[in-house]
Amino acid sequence: MEYKEVVEALKDLTYKWDDIQKICDYVILWAVLWGSSDIHIEPLSSFVRLRYRVDGELREILEYQNFLHQWLVARFKILSDLKIDESRVPQDGRISNTIEWKSLDLRVSTLPTVHGEKIVMRIVDKTKKIPTLDQLWIVWQNKDIIMKAIAMPNGVILTSGPTGSGKSTTLYSAMTLLNKPGVNLMTLEDPVENQIDWLNQSQVKPDIWYTFAYWLRTALRQDPDIIMVGEMRDKETVDIAIEASLTWHLVLSTIHTNSAAETITRIINMDVQPFLIPASVNAIIAQRLIKRLCSCKQKISMSEIGSATLANIKNAINLTDKQELKNRVWDKLKAPVFYKPGKCEKCDNTGYKWRVWLYEVLEITAWVKEMVLKWNSAYDINKQAILDGMVSLEQDGIMKALNWETSLEEVYKVAKSQKG
Repeated sequence: MEYKEVVEALKDLTYKWDDIQKICDYVILWAVLWGSSDIHIEPLSSFVRLRYRVDGELREILEYQNFLHQWLVARFKILSDLKIDESRVPQDGRISNTIEWKSLDLRVSTLPTVHGEKIVMRIVDKTKKIPTLDQLWIVWQNKDIIMKAIAMPNGVILTSGPTGSGKSTTLYSAMTLLNKPGVNLMTLEDPVENQIDWLNQSQVKPDIWYTFAYWLRTALRQDPDIIMVGEMRDKETVDIAIEASLTWHLVLSTIHTNSAAETITRIINMDVQPFLIPASVNAIIAQRLIKRLCSCKQKISMSEIGSATLANIKNAINLTDKQELKNRVWDKLKAPVFYKPGKCEKCDNTGYKWRVWLYEVLEITAWVKEMVLKWNSAYDINKQAILDGMVSLEQDGIMKALNWETSLEEVYKVAKSQKG
């Protein structure tokens, strides 16, 4: 069934409101057909709004009458094994389903609001294979630094970025390269989104004090070789992770910062001694997910790009001392060709379909180490890392725009947010 047929069928069902089970099935089916990552069901004052997150943005899909909402909430609570008579506090559950030959896990979250319970469902496709580094668009020296970092017998590898930027996917991809018969791999996640056969996975349970720090101390008694910690949230977790890396363990984790350089200053601000960072950290990855151009993309004229944007591009490339990068980009900038979004049914007239990753990978070079020990700012560390050959998010975005994967508009949304 095509998504247009599902749309009409769902509208018809909500109008007739005589089959709640089928309405709930179609809400999920439609989201899967659209390639959504999340389903939002939001009760408002005069109607209930259904929205899907597609390619990182919420799209309004449907509105229906308020009186239907309690029945839909009850149905989704039954499916996710939640208490249907409890609406005063948030609840979390999980639905397992098979739709369109895809085995799915839906992570269900309910939240009381003034107009009723809001439901958000994160869709996890269990049939999807873990992508390789190449499939994540980690190329050139970014890939070389990561391969060098994971080849070390110990140390810390951190990925940073906002929620939903694919940090866990990057770590899983690295873990697949480390998966060998003679290696004990352990993870603690919040929650476990992808259940992987060859991993010893555990889930945080704060209500019984089963936290990242507590698990990490316990994991070190489980004879691990490689440990993945879902997130570095506090000083205690960071301290234990660094200690583990210094006692011959490889530790992978995520952290919420705006850039690779800011990760260093964030750790120092957690009262970690600066000398421990170059001693323990192998690499820091910062990443973003931006929208990928649909096949309906249209070539931009040079007048549309503008001299100011071209100057920004050249200035960004000139920041590096890496001649290989300059040569690769300058050749294309002699006669640059960029594309902008078009319109077609395939992308629902948005001009974008799916998303592409941007990466910067910071290696602790001798110059960066010296700056860390001197407590230099994130701005200075970032500038030095680029001079030492780090490809920044902006530079990576420019190269992907030159390869016609995304638009300059998308690249500079990320570049602006990183600088701002």
